[in-house]
Amino acid sequence: MLYKASKWASELLLSTPKLKRQAQSSIAASSFQTSTPARSRSPRPSLSFDSNAPTEHDPTQRQVPLFPPRHQNAPELRSQPPEVRLRQAELESLDADHIAAARAMFDAKEFSRVAHWLRDCQSAKASFLRIYSDFMASEKNALREWYRMDKTRNQPHTPVNPSIVNLLQEVQNATDPWLLFLKAIFLHRLSRREEAIETALLSIAGYPWNWSVWTLLGDCLEDGDELLSLIPLLPLPATHLLVQLFQIKTLNTLGNPSDAELTLCDKLLSEEFFPQSSWLMAQRACVLYHMHEYGSAETQFKKIRELDPFRIDDIDILSNVLYVSEKRLELSKLAHEVLALERDRPEICCLVGNHYSLHLDHEKAIKYFKRATQLDRTYLAAWILMGHEYVEMKNSHAAIEAYRKAVDVDRKDYRAWYGLGQAYELLSMHQYAVYYYQHATALRPYDVRLWQAQAICYEEMGRLREAVECNKRALIGAGPKETTIHLRLAKLHNDLEEYREAAAYHQRVVDISKASQKTVGEFATSSVYVARYHLSQGGGDLFHARELMEVVASSQSEEVTQATDLLKRIRSAIAQKQHTDAMKATATTSDGAAGAKTS
Repeated sequence: MLYKASKWASELLLSTPKLKRQAQSSIAASSFQTSTPARSRSPRPSLSFDSNAPTEHDPTQRQVPLFPPRHQNAPELRSQPPEVRLRQAELESLDADHIAAARAMFDAKEFSRVAHWLRDCQSAKASFLRIYSDFMASEKNALREWYRMDKTRNQPHTPVNPSIVNLLQEVQNATDPWLLFLKAIFLHRLSRREEAIETALLSIAGYPWNWSVWTLLGDCLEDGDELLSLIPLLPLPATHLLVQLFQIKTLNTLGNPSDAELTLCDKLLSEEFFPQSSWLMAQRACVLYHMHEYGSAETQFKKIRELDPFRIDDIDILSNVLYVSEKRLELSKLAHEVLALERDRPEICCLVGNHYSLHLDHEKAIKYFKRATQLDRTYLAAWILMGHEYVEMKNSHAAIEAYRKAVDVDRKDYRAWYGLGQAYELLSMHQYAVYYYQHATALRPYDVRLWQAQAICYEEMGRLREAVECNKRALIGAGPKETTIHLRLAKLHNDLEEYREAAAYHQRVVDISKASQKTVGEFATSSVYVARYHLSQGGGDLFHARELMEVVASSQSEEVTQATDLLKRIRSAIAQKQHTDAMKATATTSDGAAGAKTS
């Protein structure tokens, strides 16, 4: 986690305009340090990236989206008292040699040795390195024990680290921001989510520039609504650079970004901020991918590869873009280029798996997806894609196993729940399928496919009323030219003998089709239904029915015969109605005249 954060920071630094880096070099030289915040860092460096950055007190400069003001209970940015900083600086000076040796051992991944050599050190930095190394060593042991129980009944879904409880006790009363970061990790691992979020906020208040704690905070969130409610509780304003980066990254991780995140990416990629940031470009490409704008996402990834051809991060997302666009040649070329760089990265295995999947070689695709999970058991995409391959092979039981592994890794990813629903639907176990589809729609409430899948299951179960409601929810996220869902709703209402509602949806199909200048054959069936409704099911608008049938009867659609027959009946009904109305009018006039004579 810390290595990734370090790489993230260094990449952003390189993407900063050179003139700005030079202008800030004197400030950086006076405040730069290699220690944790325990060492004195006065004067404190500015939290804003640029002096003209908008603040929460200037609403005219706020960027979209607009957030409510900071909550009264939000932690304030704080620094340690001078006497504490001085004391920590003295302790760190005494521990300097041990810390230097420990860092070398840490880089060599000799975590137990780090903990051993720092056991008597007293500084906050030494404590952080010791406890973090103890954690890493215990994680390795837990993973080793988990693999030892592979394919046995006693193997838990995920590795269990019994040392976390004891490690949490060591940082229970911590006030140092880096020790608070460790505390947040342990709380999160123990599923104490609310406490983990609170501790992460305190860590950010003590030292905002630790990107690892922002990443951890994002992992604690369940959905975009929870992110929105958290923003006012942050110790930084919503317009701060770090908050905006956090917003983009978190919503991408949740798979639910919007145009607002795209706007933020464009702003942060401007000359004022990080115009050459491959990380931000990748985030922008991921936003486009989640918004199903695959052409624009591919173009963005091409810019990244031109800027940094050796970058492997997010290469799996590019492979997904090429896969759904069915660009076999481009995906094959990319796979060969990347394999020449490195083979033992889960992202690369995922890319190769997509390559074989696109060529319908499902067995080889599964082999590479399995390899990705062996390299990183928490690599969510590989478990999900493996499940998709098993579904293609009609191996529902293996697909369910893969999707369950994905859920164990991250319960917030709708794709795993959706995959479980599909697998159980293949087994005709629609009650189970609905349960998993409900989880998926809760995570992604405006995804049309999820609501449609749930509606089909309800329909198969004979629960037509629930199917109607699901299709109505699907319409909320559908485009203005969507007609398939309207046709499905019309059929359901017809089956429920609700002919007025069915005719209304068919009429909507007719209106959309005419506005989109579709051929008559594409809406002829709906026109016939509406006309029949007005003729014999209580609609009564015979002139509208005649207008519809005249269009269909003069076309070359398959419904010409039906339309011609209906048109004759409609004209006859109109003539009969006109005759009846005329007779009534005559009778009314006669009655009026007779009444006048009598009076």
